[in-house]
Amino acid sequence: MILFIPLLGVGLLSCASQPPKEPDNICKIFEEKRDWYKAAKKAQKKWGAPVQVPMAMMYQESSFKSNAKPPKHYVLGIIPWGRKSSAFGYSQAKTDTWKDYIKETGNHWADRDDFEDAIDFMGWFIYKTNQINKVSKWDARIQYLNYHEGWGGYRRGSHKQKKWLVATASKVKVRASRYGAQYQSCKKKLDAGWFRRLFF
Repeated sequence: MILFIPLLGVGLLSCASQPPKEPDNICKIFEEKRDWYKAAKKAQKKWGAPVQVPMAMMYQESSFKSNAKPPKHYVLGIIPWGRKSSAFGYSQAKTDTWKDYIKETGNHWADRDDFEDAIDFMGWFIYKTNQINKVSKWDARIQYLNYHEGWGGYRRGSHKQKKWLVATASKVKVRASRYGAQYQSCKKKLDAGWFRRLFF
């Protein structure tokens, strides 16, 4: 019994960071992970980005994996030589951009592998993109291009030379639209108290 309790704790912690079982349905995601819904709504209220936009971007970036990392870089095709970038976590935020977020928001205890911090970071970035490049917070496609290329890169049109990225941004737009429609169908239930959800 003495050994069982610590092992049980480790098991529960490992399960807590697992990706949702049905990532193609935002209702199922939030039903499974109620704390994610609370965090997504908090970020929406704070930054004004509709929940489906950062959620669609996050799916594209990490598939909702808390410890996601970019591929390794190989010298001569065989020798491992670090990662292609410093991106990490749910949002795949790069280290320097994450530091800017912490500096501006004062969220000094934020971690990239924590969903609440990651969704808040993405809300912040969407808000900043709206302020800097005048992109609607609802425009998942252009928001994603800014997210991937940075505000300066987008203004320079760096994405125009990357057909794969433009195609990916269109996929994010489609997913955000689907998430948005799904969310409208379950928002009332998600917002209801636990008693009402149980019996109605």
